[in-house]
Amino acid sequence: MASGVHMPEPQCLIENINGRLVVSPKALKLLSAIKQPLVVVAIVGPYRTGKSYLMNKLAGKNKGFSLGSTVQSHTKGIWMWCVPHPRNPDHTLVLLDTEGLGDVEKGDNQNDSWLFALAVLLSSTLIYNSMGTINQQAMDQLHYVTELTHCIRAKSSSGRHEVKDSADFVSFFPDFVWTLRDFSLELEANSEPIIADEYLENSLKLRQGNDKKTKSFNETRLCIRKFFPEKKCFIFDRPAQRKYLVHLEQLPEEDVDPEFREQVEEFCSYILSHSKVKTLSGGITVNGPRLETLVLTFVNAISSGDLPCMENAVLALAEIENSAAVQKAIAHYEQQMAEKLQLPTETLKELLDLHRDVEKEAIEGFMTKSFKDVDQVFQKKLMEQLEAKLDDFCDQNMKASSDYCMTLLQDIFGPLYEDVKQGTFSKPGGFRLFIRKRQELKNKYYQAPRKGIQAEETLKKYLDSRVDLDDALLQADLSLTEEEKETEVERVMSEYAEVANKVLEEMHKKNEEMMEEKKKSYKEQMELMAQKIEEERSQLMAEIKSVLKLKNREQKQLLEEGFLQESMNLLKEIHIIKMRRTELSLKCSIL
Repeated sequence: MASGVHMPEPQCLIENINGRLVVSPKALKLLSAIKQPLVVVAIVGPYRTGKSYLMNKLAGKNKGFSLGSTVQSHTKGIWMWCVPHPRNPDHTLVLLDTEGLGDVEKGDNQNDSWLFALAVLLSSTLIYNSMGTINQQAMDQLHYVTELTHCIRAKSSSGRHEVKDSADFVSFFPDFVWTLRDFSLELEANSEPIIADEYLENSLKLRQGNDKKTKSFNETRLCIRKFFPEKKCFIFDRPAQRKYLVHLEQLPEEDVDPEFREQVEEFCSYILSHSKVKTLSGGITVNGPRLETLVLTFVNAISSGDLPCMENAVLALAEIENSAAVQKAIAHYEQQMAEKLQLPTETLKELLDLHRDVEKEAIEGFMTKSFKDVDQVFQKKLMEQLEAKLDDFCDQNMKASSDYCMTLLQDIFGPLYEDVKQGTFSKPGGFRLFIRKRQELKNKYYQAPRKGIQAEETLKKYLDSRVDLDDALLQADLSLTEEEKETEVERVMSEYAEVANKVLEEMHKKNEEMMEEKKKSYKEQMELMAQKIEEERSQLMAEIKSVLKLKNREQKQLLEEGFLQESMNLLKEIHIIKMRRTELSLKCSIL
């Protein structure tokens, strides 16, 4: 399947079976084939408020997500529709339509809380869809936002139900869009016209006071402001006369209210233009396989009675992808070495130079694909495997050299020793004739190209294996006196010693070259690691800077509204964020 795989119709992603959330294998398989970055838009809200209609419009369709036409909730669990992104062909638009919240037939608020939390965790833009106006009832219906700290953990080290620093959430929470259906009021405040965004901001203003009623009034509003600093609001008139609403998806465009059509068009244009690619901490863009991992990790955590944890999900994702990055880097190394390496190499340096170039490519490829490699665990695995691969290629090179040299020696010296067996040199003066002939053949052997690094070692082994023949020939030469024989023995032994010394010199040279190669390799690894750490540090610092900007803006608004205590609480969070930034800088400078 291509990287831009799309679905002709929605698929159930997470099924709600009697309050138990189950992931659909079919949907995951479709997700795993999408390699493009994903823009994930999720919609939540009370049941029977027309969520699915808006999602179909975002997909550019009239039909797709089931609308239903009765008071009974139609969508169960979370449904997914992957379509081509209308504004960016390099991205895929993923639309998540969730089960209606507050369905009286379910009687399970906890299940609704999980669905809301999953929509938050999986999306880059979260749409909350409700009917009418933003009044206290609407705020009460959105109480799920106040439960997010009880349903989600940002850090694995955070205590259960004790996440107090909303900055941890802001760094990965989606942008928030509130859509108001069948809005019938005039957008005015203090007799002045306002836009929908101002209406939302006014509705989220807090009240002064410490009594229980005021705290209850402020709770949802404060959570929305803290968790979702980026907010947008859209209002919609009723789309058509009541009698037509039950068949809205079949309704011809000319029968849909013109203002409603214009409002929907404006809404879709904004969502498609402003919704960002789903991104995790560290600038990790989410594609199909990564979203698949997130879905499984979060749902499995819920099923096991634990809280979905973003840090754990990212680490699980990192383990999968870093492991794959190691394998891909090794596969690249093996392929390039197999294509470019001609065995045996003339020198060890020839092999090591090629290894260094290909190793660097493999490590750079790993660095590009890896992330959150805590303590460089996977990089160390890669280096261990690359070192083992080098040792294997060195062994192959030595064997290829030995095999070639032995064949060459047999071809060159074979006739000579056949003559020895036939008695050609078994005559007075025959031994010296044999030695002269053997030296000529040794020179011929030395002149042969591409013998490789085992040339001397193999020659030594070959000659050692024929010492008895040489000695027998020497003793049979009656023209030599005993003194001359001793001299010849010393000369032959000197030749053998010379070959042995060459073998030792070559071994020493090989060891030095291998040590030097490891030093160079280690230095290059450290340089690439430092570059990777700096890139990750820059990304994290940018994220912290963005969160600080949002937090400072919120604190300023709270001060302007006169909420000193909330402003002080926010100031503490800002201080904690700044301390983290300083710690990160110090840690990276040490590394």
